[in-house]
Formats: sequence, structure tokens, C-alpha cells
Amino acid sequence: MQALLDALKPGQEDDTLARAIDPQRLPGHIAIIMDGNGRWAKRRGQLRVAGHKAGMRSVRTVIETCAQLGLNALTLYAFSIENWKRPRTEVEMLWRLLRTYMRLELPELMRQNIRLHAIGRLEALPPQVNGDLKEAMAHTSGNTGLQVNLAINYGGRAEIVDAVKALVEESRKRHIEIDETMISAHLYTAGIPDPDLLIRTSGEMRVSNFLLWQIAYAELYVTETLWPDFTRGDLLRAILDYQKRDRRFGGLGANGRPPVDERFSETLGIPAR
Repeated sequence: MQALLDALKPGQEDDTLARAIDPQRLPGHIAIIMDGNGRWAKRRGQLRVAGHKAGMRSVRTVIETCAQLGLNALTLYAFSIENWKRPRTEVEMLWRLLRTYMRLELPELMRQNIRLHAIGRLEALPPQVNGDLKEAMAHTSGNTGLQVNLAINYGGRAEIVDAVKALVEESRKRHIEIDETMISAHLYTAGIPDPDLLIRTSGEMRVSNFLLWQIAYAELYVTETLWPDFTRGDLLRAILDYQKRDRRFGGLGANGRPPVDERFSETLGIPAR
């Protein structure tokens, strides 16, 4: 957290937002559905690829800010299984952008002590992309700071299917007790705590097959801002909103009592508080 404050100029809006954050109640893991690149480009009369290029700036800003805040994990929805349906030229450009990003940003990831990890059906990626990903992950594997997870060729349902297949295969070799812990241990995100906060840009009110198992109790934050326009200030506002939430995980409220709508207190026979 102090690293972020040191990087900001006193009096600026981002500095004011950062100083309003409670460092004791930061989300440990933020996941983001980065949506709106195409609409951003269309509004400017540009090709969709221009939106994807502009979105890389937001990726850089968010990663840097999360590292400065001292968060444990950041998961970015970079390419879904469904995205293969897009025009081939656009998909190929996305792979080129990804490879360029890894090449240019690797020194900065090392400087900031960031680990890079990828989740999804990576074996189906173009060989060069897969190779570059593996090389970047190996290069940053010794870093101990923020872990950035890129969800690439990823689908939440596919992840659960792959976990079940792995469990079935394992059960043929030895007896296993299948429970939530066992399923979690066979997901792509095994060993990574579930997200505390899920952010979606562009205002769409859906989770788009993203981390379906892991976001069971995540706090959701939706902003109308398109991804290329998403700034450090937008991220800080999302965190401030998160810190206003009373996270009950299906149990009682923070005061130890279940929330009761006062309009129904008398009907239910609940004494007034």
C-alpha cells in the first residue's frame, strides 16, 4: 500500500482515493472481465484491433497498481474459449499483441517482483504463443509478489469438466473422497485463493463463463467504463466500494445477527432492535 502512496502526487484525485482505502481490508484476489475494447474502437471509427491495443495500457496500469497495493493475486480474463468464433484476423492479432506484451513487459514484471501464470486449455494455443507463455512463467516463477493469472482459452464450464475428468482418472488408481476441497484442488486455479472482488467493465450484467466455481462468494462490481478507459482511479473506486460491503458468506452479518428487514419484523414476531 505504501508503494502506491509513494508513487502518487499529493492532492491528485488518485492520491485522495488511495488514502481513503483501509489497508487492513484490501481484497486479496481481484478478478477482472476486461470488456469493451470493440465498442471503444467503434465509437472512434477505428478497427477493433485499435481497442485491443488501447486495452493493453489498462492492463499495465491495473497490474502495476495491484502490485503497489500489495495484493496477492490478480486474474484477467484475456481470451475465452468462445472468442475463437471471432474473425481469424482479429484472433491472430490478439496473439501477436499477447506475445508483444510478454516480450516488452517482462523486465517490468521482474522489477516489480510479479509472477506470471496462465490458466485455461493452453495446449490448444498456437505453439509460439504457448511457448512464450511458458518461458515468461518460468522466468518469473521465483518472484514472490503479486501473482498475475492470465485466463487464456479459458471457460468456467470447461474448467469444471477438466477437473471432473482428472478426478475420474485419479479415482481409477485409488479411492478418493470427492468434496469441494478435492474439486478445487483439480481446477486450473488450484492453490490460488478464490477472488474476493470481481470487476466487470462496459456495464454488461453477466459473468460470461468466468471462474464459475471460484466466484461463488465474490463481491461483484460493474462499471459502465469501457476497458481501454479503465484507469487507476477506477480500480481504486472499485476497491473502496468493496470495502463498504458486509461479506457474510451465507452466514450472519458483521454484527453477529442475520440482517432483517424492519418492515417485516412485526409480522415475523421479531422484537424491535
